[in-house]
Amino acid sequence: MSIRPDIHSQTKKTIYNVYNYFKTLASKKDQPEVANFFRLCQERTADACGVSRSTVQRICKESKTIPLGVEEELGVESSTDIKFRSPRKRYSRNKPVTDLDDFDSEVVRRVVHSFYDKGEFPTSANILAELREKIDYRGCNDGRKFLMERSDIVAARVKFLRKMNEFRTNGDTRPIVYLDETCVNTVNQNHTRGHIWQNHENTEGLNKVPTGKGSRLIICHAGSPSFGFVKDAKLIFRCNSGNTKVYHSQMNATIFEKWYLQMLMNLKEPSIIVMDNASYHSALLENYPKLNSRKTDVQQWLREKNIEFSPIESLDELRAKVKLAMPRGKIYKLDQLTHQMGHEVVRLPPYHCQYNPIELIWAQLKERVAEKNSTFKIADVEALVHKEIDAEEDFHKAGLRDKILEPIILTIYPNDSSSSDDDDDDDDE
Repeated sequence: MSIRPDIHSQTKKTIYNVYNYFKTLASKKDQPEVANFFRLCQERTADACGVSRSTVQRICKESKTIPLGVEEELGVESSTDIKFRSPRKRYSRNKPVTDLDDFDSEVVRRVVHSFYDKGEFPTSANILAELREKIDYRGCNDGRKFLMERSDIVAARVKFLRKMNEFRTNGDTRPIVYLDETCVNTVNQNHTRGHIWQNHENTEGLNKVPTGKGSRLIICHAGSPSFGFVKDAKLIFRCNSGNTKVYHSQMNATIFEKWYLQMLMNLKEPSIIVMDNASYHSALLENYPKLNSRKTDVQQWLREKNIEFSPIESLDELRAKVKLAMPRGKIYKLDQLTHQMGHEVVRLPPYHCQYNPIELIWAQLKERVAEKNSTFKIADVEALVHKEIDAEEDFHKAGLRDKILEPIILTIYPNDSSSSDDDDDDDDE
């Protein structure tokens, strides 16, 4: 059986034009001999172009599947200018190297930084090998021997570290509050064991974990080394889709801003807030015309700002006026609100989640949830997450309580510093 080859769009167009030309000749009533010869248009086209009749039939059929109105939309005047498809252009494939959500991307960054921490070059081959073990990553090697950091990322990291060092050296006593979001998946291998016991008594043997992404829980919280988690700042909700690309539509600026303002009101003293540069953290205080904005919208913005312009000025000239009016640094809406409430915001450098200690808590939380996740049901996983976060809060409260009670106990029993064994030895003497 022969395999039918694909034909390029330009070749299809040529064959279709020949067919239309022969069809025109076949309609000449004043030249009956010519009309009779070209009456079998598809056969004559196949002979003239050196292809099979079935190929001509397929091309004619494809020309009839063009949606109505497409000719007017493309500015096509006749059917001979129909745009045929080239081979493989009808397929839309995801690129494995870019098909990552925010959480898997953080794993990639941690792996890259781990090589720097070990004094090793993060070669593409080594990164790919380690990511295959951690998240079953099937991306491709882009040919580069090793990865280099962008200079602006390096500058942002130095700026952040210098700022944090200033707080320490200047004796700043304000608590530092870190916030972050993460997600827990019901069946993702990162959040469950490979095999689990079929019952709680561990007597029914092992059961293999289901494959797939499963349902997701989105978690948002804030805490400080000074006092633990912020009171009543826990936010947990279900993602409506297991698709990793839907995450940003679930956690958006509106949801985050509402949670953030409530969290700030729960802080008992002025604090330093450390957050990353996620898009829903970074809504600007004022919106400026974008590069794809229409000329009328840019003109309206300039009027509102009382910036003079001429109606005959081009769009590029108007954009230049907008650029001059924009501040040199970005002013974020949340940063301004935070300052008004007596706090200060410090932004993490891009791709440096390792500077956020709450990431360590998320790792411990996911590990404990994975150990206890035996049903893979979203409701049960949600209950586990609430339980583990509450346990973390209780543990920190217990540590603070012991710290407070220690000087009181020493005051009540100032001489009771020896052990019972020492007392027994004294009695024997």
